[in-house]
Amino acid sequence: MHDDPFHQELTLHLTALRRYAFVLTRSAEEAEDLLQDCLAKAVAAAGQWRPGSDLKAWLFRILYTTHISRRRRQQVRMRNVTSLEDETVEPAQPPDQLARLEAARVVEKLETLPEGQRQAILMVAVEDLKYEEAAKRLGVPIGTFMSRIARGREALRRALEGEERAGPSLRLLKGGKNGR
Repeated sequence: MHDDPFHQELTLHLTALRRYAFVLTRSAEEAEDLLQDCLAKAVAAAGQWRPGSDLKAWLFRILYTTHISRRRRQQVRMRNVTSLEDETVEPAQPPDQLARLEAARVVEKLETLPEGQRQAILMVAVEDLKYEEAAKRLGVPIGTFMSRIARGREALRRALEGEERAGPSLRLLKGGKNGR
């Protein structure tokens, strides 16, 4: 391996970068591809990194912006897909998979949030970062980050509550003229 400080410190952050890439993509294969793109960009731009500055935050910004670029390219490609290819068949879920269903529901609703709000929630919930560190990694002021996470959490809560109200419900009636 390399003996310079950049490459030495870069290797210290690979596990965290890999984990964050997986959170962003939710696919081990896509996460590895994203991580490789990130590392290639980081090594190519190594001359721009200033020793003594926060390399981890710099790497996370590269990973995040690379992810956004890839998503935009995918969205452009998806616009050209026919409606038949858009149809998906949902697999049957075994009844003992309630926890997975709940997690999938949250991820689905999380996916509908604006990118900044979703990233704020993921940084705190998955990466277990403090607000200041997460804001630094995303390259935004702390106030902006706090606003994004508050709006994101509220939107996620409303989406999940709205789904529960819209679903089928059973009502138990006690006594009265309708309670036979």
